[in-house]
Amino acid sequence: MMNQVNSPGLWALAWRRLKADTVAMISLAVVSLFMLLLLLSYSGLIAADWDTEAGVSYAPPSFLHTAGQPSGQPHSKPEAAPVVTDNPLDPLRDVIRELNQNQGNKDAAATSSQPINIDGSEVVDPIAQELAEVQAELANKQQAQIQERADSLPFGADKWGHDIIKKTIKGAETSILVGIVAALLATLLGTLFGATAGYFGGRVDDFFNWFYSIFTSIPYLLLILSVAAVLQQKGVGTIILILALTGWTGPFRLIRAEYMKHKAREYVWAADAIGASHLRKMFIHIFPNISHVALVQVSILVVGFIKSEVILSFLGFGVPVGTVSWGSMLNEAQNELILGKWWQLTAATAAMALLVTAFSLFTDALRDALDPKLK
Repeated sequence: MMNQVNSPGLWALAWRRLKADTVAMISLAVVSLFMLLLLLSYSGLIAADWDTEAGVSYAPPSFLHTAGQPSGQPHSKPEAAPVVTDNPLDPLRDVIRELNQNQGNKDAAATSSQPINIDGSEVVDPIAQELAEVQAELANKQQAQIQERADSLPFGADKWGHDIIKKTIKGAETSILVGIVAALLATLLGTLFGATAGYFGGRVDDFFNWFYSIFTSIPYLLLILSVAAVLQQKGVGTIILILALTGWTGPFRLIRAEYMKHKAREYVWAADAIGASHLRKMFIHIFPNISHVALVQVSILVVGFIKSEVILSFLGFGVPVGTVSWGSMLNEAQNELILGKWWQLTAATAAMALLVTAFSLFTDALRDALDPKLK
């Protein structure tokens, strides 16, 4: 008696095809590396101190740093303020001189507990000594912070002395998070709308097609900017909402076509014969057979939404002040490039190009692997 051999399923066959594709596996490794950086950054294990002033303003990369002052040393001493002499023709000369003398007496009182004479009465500041000690301590800390700033960093610093590498990792957290969450929401909306339209047909299908035509008749970038201008509120959640509300049209078109094709097949008739409800037939019987289409759409939308977030942040409609992303880095870098400081632009562009290219190649390979027509 022969042993029965179970044929591999769709996902097992897809994984076999992916493993046989060298480009797909390299792309998957790059994408996995970025996902690992996202998790480590989100948990605070790396790049948590990205906003620390680790270097001097516009510190160059280490491989461009020329010999000069040793790292950690003060760069220059502030010049003495110019001496301002009295104007003999100034009618308020005596008044200004008296005010300056009174101010000098008050400053002296802040650094000494000795009584001073103001308008014939002696005034003693009881906390003058403590205040002087606090001011001296703050001055020492500020001087120590200045001395601790590095003259160069592995890939340079921005205007505020932030490490470009840590800033790029933190920016990747924002951009990738926006891309993934917005892609999931957009695919969810497109799946719900497409499943409803394709399964029921008739007037329901006509309504969703009319709604779909309105969204697709407006240029995509213009639609995004219009929704951003209407919301008038910056934030990561706002960007995700904007991209999800404007990006569901692609999944809708494909899911609708798949539901129109599958609702007339025998296994759906069998489910209808045993009294299955519409929701059960839509999402328990039909959807598992077309889930690969939704998965591919998620992968495609992640790439597009990462680029859309960069465009929105570059134009000023994206993340708020205090939140870093690749788009905000490019927005800052346009002014730095005029001064010849190219390292922030290079870091953000290289990271985005590497992730988008790897994700695009992996998406193409995944789409081919999940195609049931390929044997």
